[in-house]
Parts: sequence; C-alpha cells; structure tokens
Amino acid sequence: MIKRCPWCESGTPDPRYVAYHDAEWGVPVHEDRALFEFLILEGAQAGLSWLTILRKREAYRAAFDRFDPARVARYGEAKVASLLADSGIVRNRLKINAAVGNARAFLTVQEEFGSFDSYLWRFVDGKTLQNAWHAPAEVPARTPLSDSLSRDLSQRGFKFVGSTICYSLMQAVGLVNDHLVDCFRHRQLAAS
Repeated sequence: MIKRCPWCESGTPDPRYVAYHDAEWGVPVHEDRALFEFLILEGAQAGLSWLTILRKREAYRAAFDRFDPARVARYGEAKVASLLADSGIVRNRLKINAAVGNARAFLTVQEEFGSFDSYLWRFVDGKTLQNAWHAPAEVPARTPLSDSLSRDLSQRGFKFVGSTICYSLMQAVGLVNDHLVDCFRHRQLAAS
C-alpha cells in the first residue's frame, strides 16, 4: 500500500487531489509560466481550500490566457469585467485585480533577474530545502524564509503574497520538500 501525506486522502479522496500530490506538489518548478500560474492560483486560494482551486484550474488556464504573464499584464477593465462574470473561477475583484498587477510586477522581476525562476530560487540558494516532518501538525504554515519572500514580493508591488501564501507557493513549486517522511514522495523528491 502506498503511503501518502494525509491531506490528499482525508475524507473522500478526490482523484485530482491525489494526482496533484503524487505528480506535482513539491516537484521543483523552473519554468516561468508555471511559476506564474502557481503564484496566481496560490493567491486565488486565500480563504479557500486548495482543492477548490484545483477543481477550477482548467477554467483559470482558459480565463487567464494559459497564464501568459505578458498577456495578463495588458488586461484592462473590459477583461476584468469578463473575469468577474466567469463562474469557472473565483470571482473576487481584489484577487482578479491582484493577478493583473502581479503579472506586471512579474515582468519587472523577469527583466531585473533574467527570469522569475532566478529571482525565486535565490531564496533557497537554488536547492530544495529538505524537511523531515513526521506528522501534519509539524508542518508550518509560514517560516522566516516565507516571511522574507513575502516582504520582498510586497515591496516589488505584488499583492496576495502574505507569508502563508508564500509558504504554500514554496511547497507547491519545490523550494521546500514538505512531504511527510513516511510519504513515498518524500524519498523520491529528496533523491532527485
């Protein structure tokens, strides 16, 4: 029997949640468009469950031009109004406006650092931090490192980038390996 982190199997497991855990969560991401997608989706999650966002992911990809930051940065009021009418995504004006503003800030970071990947991964010196949690209660919601990332992103004009959101981003894109040590993915990701 495969042992997984309990969060993806609690209650009645959703196959999308299990697949996300097994194939994506904690895998190092270095492609800027994928990093932009996670940045926007983590911000959209604020106050909601990740499963809610995961179920809306394809609708987000369609609504936000496959997360092309250059296109999203050009969105005007007409596009924002159409997003607010899109029942496939979270229709929150603050989150939608933040996504547009974050796209503009994202492009500025790319220009300064050559890529968002270079900017983000410098927070962990280019290597995944390998944690060794034994129980879900040990996994933090934020850390001094996520506090630092949050502060830096905020100073660069990003919104919906509080420390907890930043830590979720760090977990999702592999800056930290927060699979529990008895989860089959912990060993696989630590070895890669």
